[in-house]
Amino acid sequence: MGTDCLFCRIVAGEIPATIVRETATTLAFRDIDPKSPVHVLVIPKEHYADVATLAQGDPALAGEVLATAAVVAEEEGLLADGFRLMFNTGAYAGQEVFHAHAHLFGGAPLGPMLAR
Repeated sequence: MGTDCLFCRIVAGEIPATIVRETATTLAFRDIDPKSPVHVLVIPKEHYADVATLAQGDPALAGEVLATAAVVAEEEGLLADGFRLMFNTGAYAGQEVFHAHAHLFGGAPLGPMLAR
């Protein structure tokens, strides 16, 4: 991917991020505009535009993103009260960065799943 992808630039170390977990294939870092007390983004290091292309192109890597999210949820103390894992895919879903990523939310009651 070219240097215009924000998350690819974070993976490359060109843009700083508060990293909470890194594996050989995934990176988890705090969102700069958190929507809950815990708001971590979990991404594959390899560029895929969204979760659909990730799942179709590399199902094992998609599973690694989920596994990383589960470990981060545990490390952040979210297992007892629960957490939300959300992928936005495309314009209707509000995807802003077109690099597959999961939002891990928790640390407080999250309210309804969708705004009305």
